[in-house]
Amino acid sequence: MIMKKIIYTGLVIFTTLSFWGCESFLDSQNYTKKDSGNVPTTVKDAEQMLTGIYSTLQKAVEFPVETHFYMAELASDERFGGGGENDKDMQGLDRLMNTKPDRFANFWSARYQGIYRANLAITGMDKCIECTDDQKKQFLGEAYFLRALFYFELAQMFGEVPLVITTEPVNLPKASADEIYAQIAYDLIQAIDLMYNRPSTAAESGHATKWAAEALMARVFLFYTGYYNKEAISVAGESGGSVTKTQVISWLEDCISNSGHGLISDFRNLWPYGNEFTNSDYKYAKDNNLLWAGDGNKETVFAIKFSIKGAWGNENSIGQSNQLALHFGLRGPNGEVNTFPYGVGWGAGTVNTTLWNDWRSAEPNDIRRVASILDITTELADYSWGADNQMEETGFWQKKYMPIKAYNKQTGKLDISYSVQKDNYQGGDYQLANTQDLVLIRFADVLLMHSELKQDAANLNLVRARVGLPAVAYSLDAIKRERRFELAFEGLRWFDIMRWGDAPALLAKQEGVSFKNKNVDAVNKAFGGGYKARYEATGGFWPIPETQISLSEGVLLQNKGWGIPEAEFTGW
Repeated sequence: MIMKKIIYTGLVIFTTLSFWGCESFLDSQNYTKKDSGNVPTTVKDAEQMLTGIYSTLQKAVEFPVETHFYMAELASDERFGGGGENDKDMQGLDRLMNTKPDRFANFWSARYQGIYRANLAITGMDKCIECTDDQKKQFLGEAYFLRALFYFELAQMFGEVPLVITTEPVNLPKASADEIYAQIAYDLIQAIDLMYNRPSTAAESGHATKWAAEALMARVFLFYTGYYNKEAISVAGESGGSVTKTQVISWLEDCISNSGHGLISDFRNLWPYGNEFTNSDYKYAKDNNLLWAGDGNKETVFAIKFSIKGAWGNENSIGQSNQLALHFGLRGPNGEVNTFPYGVGWGAGTVNTTLWNDWRSAEPNDIRRVASILDITTELADYSWGADNQMEETGFWQKKYMPIKAYNKQTGKLDISYSVQKDNYQGGDYQLANTQDLVLIRFADVLLMHSELKQDAANLNLVRARVGLPAVAYSLDAIKRERRFELAFEGLRWFDIMRWGDAPALLAKQEGVSFKNKNVDAVNKAFGGGYKARYEATGGFWPIPETQISLSEGVLLQNKGWGIPEAEFTGW
């Protein structure tokens, strides 16, 4: 007897938060609703099925403090937790410490929900009788790419996790890292082989491409071989084989030569503070003739898309707005006219002073420093220190993902963000108004990964030339420095220092750095034995949600370094 799972408008409805939890199954053919036995039969069905997978990217962002990107930013050596006096979640992330038993429950659920939906698409796409062969291949390739991305994020966060590649309810223990990365490699090979071989300009906005799969393969290869000290990635499946450095270099060269992606001419135009509604009123943008290249510019290889449709309640998802930008905004009363154009938020992720000083010393003429870091002493004369009990305040904020405001030319009032004017959306909720793409893969990163793998400075120097810096000889130190500065605040630093083996020493340097807590001078002190001790206890990985361990009835075991007093952050 065949069991078929009900699907509504292309989205699987989950009845529990556990990925192995029970769903509503039917034992007979369903003639009135779409289910896994009768869809996708049309192109629209297939597109809806894919939309269901993509929507879980936004679903995770409803709880940004739990996400892969947010964790990587606050845990890295470049940022402190920040936030207010009671924002222990932010401050705990900075120190590799826990604040609650289910710290990452929503992110875990969203990622396995996405994996389940990808599994449905992979196993069911042959049913699409209306789809052409090329359409089927593209849809399948996107599903494989997304499953690979979801497992990669889970593996980078938790180390070893259950590997579910079927649509049946299962209760599995952790798979080994080797098994997980073998499956990721298999999925990305499928994605590369299946998706359209055409320029990125022909791709649908927000959708994965062959080029994104090639770039993600390089990121996966660098992390796995670096962190686990491997030479290659074994590939799951009957064909087996392995992914080698030579193959990854070849894929990157294909992406560089044929994708249509490239560097935009001015690094500063990657970020929305130069948008058309703001640039004439913002001195830095006006002085440098900046004009934001916009979401989806040629440097974006893959991004999570947002919109003005974010809303409270069940009808619309909070995650349709960029909640990460909100969290990284300035705490009120900052974020208004006194800090134009930088808007209000929760004050997370204050920038470590060490980054500013190191950058100025290493590359004094690098325009990316001021383009990426907001120095309140030079840009915001009316900034209020200690606003709303701001913690770990250094006077430095990142500029890349920040609420941006604009003056409404008709009313003269300050609107919530650049997006509200662009979309003729007056007023609204500042917590839902940020729509900037979250770029997960940028072309500059593709060039730097190619240089690192090939041990050649050519593409590294293309990145430097864009900002007017002289060419340098290849070295790993040169790569490390360039990635640190070019890709600052883009969710990559934490995983770079993990794979290079630099994390313990670099994290320890955060202790003793001066900042202000509620506008009172303070020094960053050690918690839980200190940064180095916490990293060595955990290997850089995070706790599996306790509800998942309970639901597994002992099959799923907690990661090392958690569930001990040293792991619990109780606050300043």
